[in-house]
Amino acid sequence: MIIVKVGGSEGINYDAVCDDIAQLWREGQQLIFVHGGSHRTNQVADALGHPPQFVTSPSGYTSRLTDRATLEIFQMVYCGQINKTLVERLQRRGVNAVGLSGIDGRIWQGPRKKVIKVVENGRTRVLRNNFTGKVTEVNHSFLQTLLNAGCLPVLTPPAISFDGEAINIDGDRAAAATAAAFRADELLILSNVPGVLRQFPDENSLIPQITADQIDYVSEEFAAGRMRIKLLGVQEALAAGVQRVVLGDARGEHPILRALDGQGTVIISAQPEEAA
Repeated sequence: MIIVKVGGSEGINYDAVCDDIAQLWREGQQLIFVHGGSHRTNQVADALGHPPQFVTSPSGYTSRLTDRATLEIFQMVYCGQINKTLVERLQRRGVNAVGLSGIDGRIWQGPRKKVIKVVENGRTRVLRNNFTGKVTEVNHSFLQTLLNAGCLPVLTPPAISFDGEAINIDGDRAAAATAAAFRADELLILSNVPGVLRQFPDENSLIPQITADQIDYVSEEFAAGRMRIKLLGVQEALAAGVQRVVLGDARGEHPILRALDGQGTVIISAQPEEAA
């Protein structure tokens, strides 16, 4: 089993992603495809007069501030436009894809964080009425039923809270939770950078391999922007038994095949002969 997570930043080659998925699917490889949609969501939010806001937690992680109006825009873009466009592209390539959000069938479930702490101008403050959360349960049996029926699940946030509320969750960590639930052989997290960079944004400074025990150091010293939360998801996946994670590049041709070939930052549990 391979879990593929493709982000929603500008520059992603979705046609190439779908080409690779179709090739692997024809070869009999079981897959679950998780996607984002942040760039398009920001564009739509601006157009609707409700521009995106981002906050930083005391631990240094950046996330989208999600009130109810933002959540509805999020659902419209992620679950509607992007999800169904990807399903259409996969169907055109002969893959019987089924597009679902984490709400459907309670695929991704967890607690809602009704209160969050954020840092603004060096001061910590508390925000309420925020529709965010974390995936703590994955509906493995439902997803396995789809796979057994010859369908490819194409999954996207949001998730569902234990109280039945839609919640914005991090797609990378949701993919990690899904990989853990399936004890996946590999988790691929692809975005618009080639992996973890020693000197962001210099793409020639790629760190080719790290181990689980190096993640905290690499995150603190080198990770920029959203890469920190990706590494948190990697850490969670490896701790749950996933053997290999690749942070790779979804631009260009054959992004999934390249990641499977080890192009990107490969992160494993065992100690390699030479660490980054």
